[in-house]
Amino acid sequence: SWALTAQNGLMDWMVQLSGIEAAIDWCRERFGVGPPTPISWLTSEATSKPALIIMILWGSGASMIIWLAGLREIPKHLYEAAALDGAGPIGRFRNVTLPMLSPYILFNLVMGLIGTFQIFTQAYIMTPNGSPVRSTYFYVYKLFDECFSFFRLGYGAAMAWVLFVIVIVLTLINMRVSKKWVHYAGE
Repeated sequence: SWALTAQNGLMDWMVQLSGIEAAIDWCRERFGVGPPTPISWLTSEATSKPALIIMILWGSGASMIIWLAGLREIPKHLYEAAALDGAGPIGRFRNVTLPMLSPYILFNLVMGLIGTFQIFTQAYIMTPNGSPVRSTYFYVYKLFDECFSFFRLGYGAAMAWVLFVIVIVLTLINMRVSKKWVHYAGE
């Protein structure tokens, strides 16, 4: 929350440092559009979701470790063979790196999809009641309110089952489609 405060936050400092603040002021004066500066990240309907997205991206280290592990597992002789066959850097990336990373891409895709449907903690802590104008009132936030604020446990449980079915269906679709583009080392 401190990093996203309007007066002394880290994001506001970075906007000032980068010079974007002058461009925002110019657009607001010239065209009448743009957020006021300093930007109130968590109290503006236009910037509350981007602020949460930035915060979620900050925590993407686990998926980066998986990418790095996948990159380290690609045998060097495949790159050498592709170079001998005349493949340039783009060709090596398209014909060696992407196919060898495809299982890792699938894993991160499925885990990211599941994680996206379960966004709750960030919005609950940083924007009480989904404010402003419920712009951060996500599905799981509504599920939480139904169960623990309004004590409608049956309705909340039904919402949880709907979420479960949606996630399972999308995961199964991804797994079925992945047979066409995921290449495993033993194949």
